[in-house]
Amino acid sequence: MNKILSITGPTASGKTALSIGLASVLGGEIISCDSMQIYRGLTVGTAAPTPEEMQGIPHWGIGICDPLDSFSAADWVALADGWISDITGRGKFPIFCGGTGQYLDSLLYISSFVENNRDDALREELFRIAESEGNDALHRILADIDPEAAETIHPNNVKRVVRAIEIYRTTGKTKTETDRLQMTPEKRYDEFRVILEFADRQVLYDRIDLRVGLMLEAGILEEARMLWKYAKEHPGTVPGTAWQAIGYKEFFPYFDGFCSLEEAADQVRQASRNYAKRQLTWFRRSEGYRLTPDRPDGTVRTGAEMVEEVLTAAADWLKN
Repeated sequence: MNKILSITGPTASGKTALSIGLASVLGGEIISCDSMQIYRGLTVGTAAPTPEEMQGIPHWGIGICDPLDSFSAADWVALADGWISDITGRGKFPIFCGGTGQYLDSLLYISSFVENNRDDALREELFRIAESEGNDALHRILADIDPEAAETIHPNNVKRVVRAIEIYRTTGKTKTETDRLQMTPEKRYDEFRVILEFADRQVLYDRIDLRVGLMLEAGILEEARMLWKYAKEHPGTVPGTAWQAIGYKEFFPYFDGFCSLEEAADQVRQASRNYAKRQLTWFRRSEGYRLTPDRPDGTVRTGAEMVEEVLTAAADWLKN
């Protein structure tokens, strides 16, 4: 069974730097398990590592499809299996990095996906509900039939909400139940998981606020405007998952003249903090080595310190 090391945790927690540090030591290559970094042209808003940050370490799963494309966890798992084979076949070490817990858990546990129970008429009906009554109204339908799925799927992720309702309406089983039925009893890979958790959540929130400012300086408005223009030019179309990425849709009211730039940026900060809370909830249920980046005085440990801690914690696993 192939070994994989995964670095997970909330947004802005330092996963990228830690994964690159570990890859440098272990002879690793990094696979992104971030559901938004897959899109081309959206590097700033998704916090994809820059070529300088990558430090020559090969990265997989970044910028592999168009923002208008539909892309599912099943698509990602199929690609990730191939990437692992390629990396290990060359004697390198696969290191996963990202905060999309659904992707990683699907890779490890789910052996197949229900994709053939498609009902286009039902999908159109559900999308119309979201458009006419609002995303929250559609999300309440899901909450009534599958509370567990509703807890992990944000109301603004309309595509996933629609899919979860569609699964129930066409199979009689909830998405939560369907996922459980498809789960293998044991992991498909020998994984050592590192979960970043802050002792003081405010330290994490301060990092998120700082990141939003840096994204504005780096050009996130240009990426958001690209998506906004497409939505304007193609009214009534159902956009791909890229539209759900935090840091893009929050700027649409600014482009429309309904709020100031600072108000839109505040919405990005709040949405990012809420997303971090959902990620923390997801990974709280996961088993793994829990690493605390922040010190009692509120400062954050260096990358070298955290790399050393992970290597020490994983020493026996790496030897076997």
